[in-house]
Amino acid sequence: MNIFGSIIQGMTYLLNILYNLSAAVGLPNYGVAIILLTVLIKTLIYPLTYKQMVSMRKTVDLQPKIKAIQAKYKNDKEKASAAVMELYKEHNVNPMGGCLPIVVQLPIFWSLYSTLRNFKYDPSNIGAHMFLGFDLTHIYGFMPPTLHLILPIFAAATTYLQTKVTNPNASTDPTQKTMLYMMPLFFAYISATVPSGLALYWVTMNCVSILQQLYINRRLTNKNKSAA
Repeated sequence: MNIFGSIIQGMTYLLNILYNLSAAVGLPNYGVAIILLTVLIKTLIYPLTYKQMVSMRKTVDLQPKIKAIQAKYKNDKEKASAAVMELYKEHNVNPMGGCLPIVVQLPIFWSLYSTLRNFKYDPSNIGAHMFLGFDLTHIYGFMPPTLHLILPIFAAATTYLQTKVTNPNASTDPTQKTMLYMMPLFFAYISATVPSGLALYWVTMNCVSILQQLYINRRLTNKNKSAA
C-alpha cells in the first residue's frame, strides 16, 4: 500500500472512531463525525496556524512600508524586491510562512475526498450519512433542489469572512481585492462539485479558522499594548 492509501485508510479508521464517539453521546451521524474530525485537525495544527496567522498579520502591518519601497524603486523591480526582502528579514517575517498549513491540509483534504467517495457506512443506521438533509456521499452540483446550494453558499461566505478577518485591508489593495472575491467563488464551485461531506468539512474548517484568527488578533493586540 502506498503512502496515500495509508492516509486514506487512517482517515477512514479515524472517521469511524469519531462516528462511534458521536453514537456514544446519542448523535450517531457521520456529519457530526466530520465536524469533530475538523475540530481535531485544526487543534493539532494550531501551532502551524498560529505561526501562519502571526506572519500574515505582520505582513499586513508592513503593507504601508512595502508600498513606499515599491514607489521609491518603481523603475527598478530588482531593487524593490531586495528592499522588501530586507524589510521582511528586519521584522522577522517569512513571506512563505503562510503556505505550510495549506501544504499540511492538502493531503487531508484529498484523503477525506477519497474516503467519502468509497466509504462503507454503518449498515445498522441507514440515515447515518444524512446530515441536515444532505447525503454526505453525494455530489449535488448546481442542479435543483436549491436547498443543496446552502453548503456552497456557506463555503463562499466563510471563505470571504476568513479573508477579511485575516486581512482587514484586503479590499483596498487591487490584487488582494481580486482574491477576496474570487476565492469565495472558487470554493463555492469546489464545494458543489465534491461530496457534500467534504463541503461540510470546508465550512467547519473556515468557521474554526475565523474563531482562531479572532483569538490570535486579540492576543497580538494585547501583546502590542503591553509592549507599548
